[in-house]
Amino acid sequence: MFYWLMKRVFVGPLLRLVYRPWVRGAQHVPGDGPAIMASNHLAVIDSFFLPLVLDREIVFIGKQEYFTGRGLKGRMTAGFMRGVGTIPVDRGGGKASEAALRTGLRRLQEGGLFGIYPEGTRSPDGRLYRGKTGIARLALESGAPVVPVAMVGTGVAQPMGRRIPKIMRIGIVIGEPMDFSRYRGMENDRFILRSVTDEIMYAIMSLSGQEYADVYAATQKARIATGHPAAATPGERLPAAPGGRPVPDVQVPVPPEDGPAPA
Repeated sequence: MFYWLMKRVFVGPLLRLVYRPWVRGAQHVPGDGPAIMASNHLAVIDSFFLPLVLDREIVFIGKQEYFTGRGLKGRMTAGFMRGVGTIPVDRGGGKASEAALRTGLRRLQEGGLFGIYPEGTRSPDGRLYRGKTGIARLALESGAPVVPVAMVGTGVAQPMGRRIPKIMRIGIVIGEPMDFSRYRGMENDRFILRSVTDEIMYAIMSLSGQEYADVYAATQKARIATGHPAAATPGERLPAAPGGRPVPDVQVPVPPEDGPAPA
């Protein structure tokens, strides 16, 4: 109930009015049954705009810090996150992350949509980073299709450190569902998990037009924090895409009125 009140009454109408979100490929989201929505992650507001353009309820996992804040603001944030069904996850890994994925698996077994950011954290510079293999395990164990998603413009509207997003159009591009049933029962094979994850990240890259960095986003954030960003800087042409594939010849999508009509 709280989810739909926020979407249709309190927050959703305001976001639609101010940011005029556009979407392509909405028809690729299954009308019923389980599905994993796998998205790039550029800003906190990604988790607001993707649900806004979907007809079905979607649940995400969110960092534990959203649920442990102090004071009025912290309690409001935690209450909002719980109200919209966000599942807390300890990004340190181990048993805590495993528990979050188990919760996601239950969500899929119940026939719902589960949203996940395979990069594990927001991109520090707008590039697409190496995906973590938890999404592959989730797909193989659940048997649910993976629907790749590209958020467009959210990183410009709300770069790192900015609380209130700049007013501009936000886009969402949704790709065709990906079926990994051919790997069912192989969820403990780390090579299969990496292959499936890279295939998902390649699909996201093909939708978003982002450059790719074959390191984890968390690793790159740590490098930046210490003043040693060892990976290539934005704007340098990267030689490969996920899994060593050739870089797709794609561009960052533009709003419908600024480019070709949506597919």
